[in-house]
Amino acid sequence: MAAPAEFEELGLSILGLGTQYPPHSLKPNSLEVLSKRFHPDSPAMKKVLSINRFTGIDQRSSIGTPDHPLVNQAAPPHIGDIHATFMSDGVPLAVSAARKALDEAHVDAGQVTHMVSTTCTDSANPGYDHFVAKELGLPPTTEKVLLHGVGCSGGLAALRTAANLCLGHTMRRKPARILVVALEISTTLVRSELESINALQETRIGVALFSDCAGALLLSNSLPLPSPNSSLPPPPPPIYTLLNWHHHTIPATESDLGFDADPLGWKVVLSPRVPQLTQSVLAPTFASLLSSSDSPTLPPAYRAAPDFDWAMHPGGATILSGAEQALGITPEHMRASYDTYINHGNSSSATILSVLDRLRRKDMDALAPAGRVKDYVVGCAFGPGITVEMCLLKRGGVGREGERFSGMETPPETESEGGGGSDGEDVEGAEGDERSEGSEVGGALDGRTGNEDAFISEALEGVELD
Repeated sequence: MAAPAEFEELGLSILGLGTQYPPHSLKPNSLEVLSKRFHPDSPAMKKVLSINRFTGIDQRSSIGTPDHPLVNQAAPPHIGDIHATFMSDGVPLAVSAARKALDEAHVDAGQVTHMVSTTCTDSANPGYDHFVAKELGLPPTTEKVLLHGVGCSGGLAALRTAANLCLGHTMRRKPARILVVALEISTTLVRSELESINALQETRIGVALFSDCAGALLLSNSLPLPSPNSSLPPPPPPIYTLLNWHHHTIPATESDLGFDADPLGWKVVLSPRVPQLTQSVLAPTFASLLSSSDSPTLPPAYRAAPDFDWAMHPGGATILSGAEQALGITPEHMRASYDTYINHGNSSSATILSVLDRLRRKDMDALAPAGRVKDYVVGCAFGPGITVEMCLLKRGGVGREGERFSGMETPPETESEGGGGSDGEDVEGAEGDERSEGSEVGGALDGRTGNEDAFISEALEGVELD
């Protein structure tokens, strides 16, 4: 097949997006509750708890509260118990997120040709994707791929994998409707991390950052289905068109970022070099994304990083502030990343899908730099390796209200997205009213002083986090 004149003609369209957070939220003091319940004060524990108060996260979404039975046994839960909770509490979140994406894409479960999934907080055979597919009623012929070992970059790695599968089906002149799913249940590892902080006197900040979430999207090529479901409406306009992507591994960084298997689950590996390493690779990766031979020709107004909106994986406050410095962008360029980080924390691979979902909402449009929503979006996430995943997206041509690039209304709350639970301290719901979240993030962006970043950076100096 001859190469198309424009890469956009390959027709890689994101037709549906879905995010599902669990019903509980953990305020920063919830970590102190468990620490005091099971461990004595120590220098390392005091430092971690101090950092925990200055992460910039208001609440972390969680499947449970500090009183959940799993994290209140005499000893930290074993990996088998953590897996059982992942399946019982996590898989339903993934099913819900997937159904949202399918419904918005006007795709029936029986029309899904492929499923690309990812997680770093569970490992089993068959993988969790098998049970999600079973619950959704996907055909037994659906081709499934489960990515492991890619950590926080998993959401975009799964999108990249789905895109290549889509292009393969296009080459074979076959329609592709690919369901991408990311599921992470991180908060069940709190006892394991606290145990390591106490026993090894290490400053391990992952315990203050990570949260629980499922995200999903439906990626389609441009070829029509042979037997469309007459009960479904026609395909909607794309939310985003995927134009290009770039993957890069920073040499000799395997020991800087990771998630190691352990009898008590998984242990976060996070060295003090991570913010500097990720900051240093952003500009050259962005340049490669735009200059590669298969990158589309963009309008003249889109040349430098500030010309785009950014869906940056919010790995931590220092990651986001480092991106601002490296790319010359503002917090408003990454408004959905900050919003997600402040209100939900870092949910590893699922976070970037949540960020892309948030970025298209009307309340996020109101926070755009100079009030102008960008037509093009750059997605970026970092994972173990250290790897960087970056992609170029174009917003859909027609908004939900008939206006070009008009953001869609925030949908009504579901029970699990509203005030369904707390950590015992009158915590608001996991998702709540996203419009008020947008107001909160607007205030946070206006009032940022950098003190939190400086405090964390100082605390990390010379500290080994393995």
